Amino acid sequence: MVEATPGELVIVTGMTGAGRSTAAKELEDLGYFVVDNLPPTLVRDVVRLVDDSRGIDQPIAVVVDVRSGSFFDSLQANRHQQVTGRPTTLLFLEATEDVLVRRQEAARRPHPLQGSGRLLHGLQRERVAMADIRGDADVLLDTSNFNVHELQDRIAELFGTAASTRLKVTVISFGFKYGIPVDADWVADMRFLPNPHWVPELRPQNGRDSAVADYVLSQPGASTFLEQYLPVLGTVAEGYVREGKRFMQVAVGCTGGKHRSVAMTEAIAARLRDGGYDVRTAHRDLGRE
Repeated sequence: MVEATPGELVIVTGMTGAGRSTAAKELEDLGYFVVDNLPPTLVRDVVRLVDDSRGIDQPIAVVVDVRSGSFFDSLQANRHQQVTGRPTTLLFLEATEDVLVRRQEAARRPHPLQGSGRLLHGLQRERVAMADIRGDADVLLDTSNFNVHELQDRIAELFGTAASTRLKVTVISFGFKYGIPVDADWVADMRFLPNPHWVPELRPQNGRDSAVADYVLSQPGASTFLEQYLPVLGTVAEGYVREGKRFMQVAVGCTGGKHRSVAMTEAIAARLRDGGYDVRTAHRDLGRE
């Protein structure tokens, strides 16, 4: 008899107002058994109860927030000791302070650490309290520029095929003038290549257009970069799989995120797909100029 593969355990945490409830609802729609506001010390008990009642192949998601206080220490210990016997992903949601303040004010709810002070002070205390768990996250999502539907789509992309054991890789282009993506595991800088912006016929196009892609990839150093960078990513990806990590985000930047980074993002993604990885692309700043 073939033993069932244990379902995934997703631990959802992060900043208040960053979208934990939206993420939990989407995971529930994807078939996860979801428990909200669970003290981390009870994670093991929940897994055991679900195993007994629904079977070990039932995926589980638990939402843990700052109200759990010192329980976070037990959460990290349980993860590192793999006490549940399930593949576990720690999902951390965050956003900029101005976005979090705006969302909390719109919801007309005080912050759990606000006390008698300002909402901003509660958020600042929370960010300090969550620093260690943020650094331990498998997936870090900055939801500052996401609406509800975009966050739902992102959660579905990450966890919609929970049974898959392949590494999921996101290759995202960006413009340095708009800042480096905070959730990037690896960052590559394409500003060593000539900028198509200064070629009049290419300026209005972007890196997904064949004329721009051909121009970028034909420049001295472009092929060498791909030949040397892909083996590095492959080595890292293999290590991620060995360590039980199943998500990797590769960020590729240029000045504005329109030409060079977009073309190279598509080229890197195509080669990773040829290598058997589950790859998606995103172009964060395309159309922003």
